[in-house]
Amino acid sequence: EVQPVESGGGSVQAGGSLKLSCEVSRWIEDCWGWAWFRQAPGKKREGVAAIDNDGDTSYADSVKGRFTISRDRSKNTLYLQMNRLKPEDTGMYYCAAIWALNDGEDMSMVVSGSLRMNYWGKGTQVTISS
Repeated sequence: EVQPVESGGGSVQAGGSLKLSCEVSRWIEDCWGWAWFRQAPGKKREGVAAIDNDGDTSYADSVKGRFTISRDRSKNTLYLQMNRLKPEDTGMYYCAAIWALNDGEDMSMVVSGSLRMNYWGKGTQVTISS
């Protein structure tokens, strides 16, 4: 199975925390960049956070200071720690990977949606109630 597999979604009250996990297949573990995206009902998919193999990270302004992306390569797992959750954080969260970046490209371009990701998971639902 090449497709990443997300888990950890759920329903929590505003102000609470969740930690999402993304299990990465060994077939794509060498992808350079990894990211979390989300899509709320009726809205476009948006980038949330990204990390590359150097450990460089990038976050959407809406989650800076609240979310932390990390990766444990020994466990082939990508994480998204989400704190101080808000109702507007509700949505389907997707894990995605990109094989490589070209010169001049960086993780902020992944978050902005400027780069095409190569692999996508099926998503895990996050629901935040007020």
